[in-house]
Amino acid sequence: MRRAVALAACAALAPLARAADVDVRGWLDCRLVGRADERSYADGGLGKTRFGGGGVDATCAQAGVAFDAVLAPALAAHAQLQYQATGRDEASLLDAWLRYRPVSTTPLRWSVRLGAFFPPVSLENDALGWSSPWTLSSSAINAWVGEELRGIGAEGTFEWRGERSTFAGVFALVRSNDPAGELLAARGWSISDLVSGLGSRVREPDAYARDEDEAVPLRFNPFLENDGRLGWYAGASWETRGVGTISLLRYDNEADPASRSRGTSPVLSWHTDFWSLGAQSRVGDVVLLGQAMSGSTAIAPSPFFATHTDFRAAYLLAARDRGAWRPAVRIDAFSTDQLPRSIDGRVREHGSALTVALNWRPRAWLRVTGEALHVRSWRNQRELEGLPAQRDDTQLQLGLRVIF
Repeated sequence: MRRAVALAACAALAPLARAADVDVRGWLDCRLVGRADERSYADGGLGKTRFGGGGVDATCAQAGVAFDAVLAPALAAHAQLQYQATGRDEASLLDAWLRYRPVSTTPLRWSVRLGAFFPPVSLENDALGWSSPWTLSSSAINAWVGEELRGIGAEGTFEWRGERSTFAGVFALVRSNDPAGELLAARGWSISDLVSGLGSRVREPDAYARDEDEAVPLRFNPFLENDGRLGWYAGASWETRGVGTISLLRYDNEADPASRSRGTSPVLSWHTDFWSLGAQSRVGDVVLLGQAMSGSTAIAPSPFFATHTDFRAAYLLAARDRGAWRPAVRIDAFSTDQLPRSIDGRVREHGSALTVALNWRPRAWLRVTGEALHVRSWRNQRELEGLPAQRDDTQLQLGLRVIF
């Protein structure tokens, strides 16, 4: 009943906002799922897919509404509300911001954005609800970004537009993301389309909770400010017509790895930083995307213990970007490595994934997607639950997205 009410509320908000002269788009995603055999990370397992535990299931996975308004010639507002059904059914705010961008009559254009927003990491996830237009499941890199990264603060951008090329730069000061990185250390990478809203409580693996002598299920809010320190990111991109785009980003949440939240169940801070390099190009009707990320996340909860986890991931995607039928294929590779090596039972993983999708878009408001996802991964944490470290899992989905 709660799920039906939330879905209906998301749909009902659209005509109300249109009456207020706001550009509104809503979406509803329903799925027929052939679940992977291993228990999903969303249910406290160590599986790499959103749906696990075996069997076939039908679900309306998520719904949402996006609002965009022009408040003045140079001032715009944006917000996205989401309802998501996996693990814990919940409605939440994905992002909300105000942007000031004065009209420019010169090659130079600049803007300032205030609010809560996704860092500009992804070339892949530019559809409603921070989803991918090519596949149902995001790459490992962007699945993690959607679950744990959000900037709350101020972001400035500038563009220099030449005759053939455009150069852009971005810099932001952000806060309230001190626990970001915990999932990569506690659970590792996933291939999924779950996106955390502000205030969400994501689930830790049950194996991790038991190893830390915590009650199951163990959840935490990744969007907390524990130490009063500002994080930041800075990046640059270069685009040439007929060639493509290349972008580089440096992110550092500047979290004090010894800090934690207050209360009876404190959430620890993880000092997380990474480099991200992405590129996009086109060959005829085919779009080519590639991205690589390398970073680390560190914790020092006491003077007697400190550890950090190095993480790396990359993907390549090719997709047809014209016509009603749009096939796509993506390959992922990922790894994590807990250090120092002297830690007894340190956690490591490595793996790869192949995603094949076929999109049918007969109308602008309708998208039907069939997707097959196969993940091969090795993670020694599985041995804590008496499972083999090596797993091969396949998840099948038939998705229906309606945009209204």
